[in-house]
Amino acid sequence: QVQLVESGGGLVQLGGSLRLSCVYSGSSYSISTMGWFRQAPGKEREFVANTTWSGENPYYSDSVKGRFTISRDIAKNTVHLQMNNLEPEDTAVYYCYIVSFMQLYRGQGTQVTVSS
Repeated sequence: QVQLVESGGGLVQLGGSLRLSCVYSGSSYSISTMGWFRQAPGKEREFVANTTWSGENPYYSDSVKGRFTISRDIAKNTVHLQMNNLEPEDTAVYYCYIVSFMQLYRGQGTQVTVSS
């Protein structure tokens, strides 16, 4: 059974930084994509970033491009999201996900709050 656990969220001031981590366990082979999405209160789920198993071709939403960086450590079964220059609009619950055998798995989420 695939499980994902996020960590690293918290409260940060405008312009600050946070680094989210997601450790996945279970059937980790045949993972094709790893990524993050977020959901703010009263808003729809929003894609943030993803990358392939090989780490090639990271892809970002326009709202975070240039500020966020996705990376993965295959040896540690971990995917990270480095978030810099945070804005109040980045406030949301952040979820990591993986796609394995064409099925998407996600974690429980970690709260990120950016104060102005």
